[in-house]
Order: sequence, then C-alpha cells, then structure tokens
Amino acid sequence: MKLFFASHNENKIREISAMLPANMMLKSLKDLSLTEEIVESGLTLEENALLKARFLHAHIHHASFADDSGLEVEVLNGRPGVYSARYAGPEKNDAANSRKLLRELEGKNNRSAVFKTVIAFVDGQQEFLFSGEVRGSIAHTPRGTKGFGYDPIFVPEGWSESFAEVEKEIKNSISHRAQAFDKFIRFLKEKSANRAAL
Repeated sequence: MKLFFASHNENKIREISAMLPANMMLKSLKDLSLTEEIVESGLTLEENALLKARFLHAHIHHASFADDSGLEVEVLNGRPGVYSARYAGPEKNDAANSRKLLRELEGKNNRSAVFKTVIAFVDGQQEFLFSGEVRGSIAHTPRGTKGFGYDPIFVPEGWSESFAEVEKEIKNSISHRAQAFDKFIRFLKEKSANRAAL
C-alpha cells in the first residue's frame, strides 16, 4: 500500500518511514515532483494538517495525509504552538527556534510543555483527524544530536534524557507523532479489512 504524504520535511519523512509496517510505502511531495510550498495559514494544528492533506489530494486525486506538530509551553500561554516551525522566522531554522524559546524562558521556573501532533487524512469523501501528545519540560540548554526541531530541548515526563539524546527507535515508540501515526495506521488497517470483508 502506498501512503501519500504532504510534506517536504526530510526529517519527518525519515521518521514516519521508520514507523511504517513492511507492507506500506511512503511517497512524499518530492517523490511526486511537487515542489510548491504549502501555505500553512491555519490557526490550529488541525487546520494546517487539513490544508496540506487537501492540497496533495487536489493534485493527485488520491487519498492523502499530512501532519502538523507544535510545542506548547505553559508559561508562554501555549506558544510557540501552531507557529513552532517558524517561531524565529520564515526560514524554519530549528536551532534559531530553540534559541528564541530558551531566551523567553530565562528566569522562569515553570518549564512545563506539551508536544502535539495532528494527522489529517483526506480520501475525497471524508476527512479524518488523529492526534497524539507527550507531556514534558523544556531543558535549560540543548542536549543531544539525534533528533530535530525542538527535540534537543524537550524532555518527556519521567525521562532524564531529551528526545535528541535517545535512539530514534525509543523516541518513535512514545513520541507525539508516533501516537498519532499509530492511530492512523490502525484506522487504515481496519478500513482495509472492512473492504476485504465486503
């Protein structure tokens, strides 16, 4: 089964590819020669995920999915949230985003945060949403080199390591994206089994 993923983000593509069952193959925007940047104008993760999935479906006329993720920091009233990828500017620079967030948290004791992912699936008839979240805290300095985005400064609840300090297999077993993707894959399997039973 081919899954068509509305993303240019190579890190996300690699991470989701590693979560796929053996009988599923991921096809990204690059694989489909779609170079256009999708404008993420939504005010929520759900809206942005749907915008991207609808964009791809409109171009290939095939069931498509997309995700949007955000880091919500309690003491910053949920920022950066839906603007996580471009928090420090439109360049979407991971290190700059983290530096800006750490500056805003200087002197603050409450470093509680939630990492969220929403996956949108559009098949031309219906639209479905799947979500996942992990609670944790923001470290005082970046730690580790194995992750991307805010992984070096996000420490999941009950852990001493950041997401960027552990092997990807460990992160992929508990992350916000892994939770949402697990729900999505179970949905696809049930849908496929129902079709086969007809």
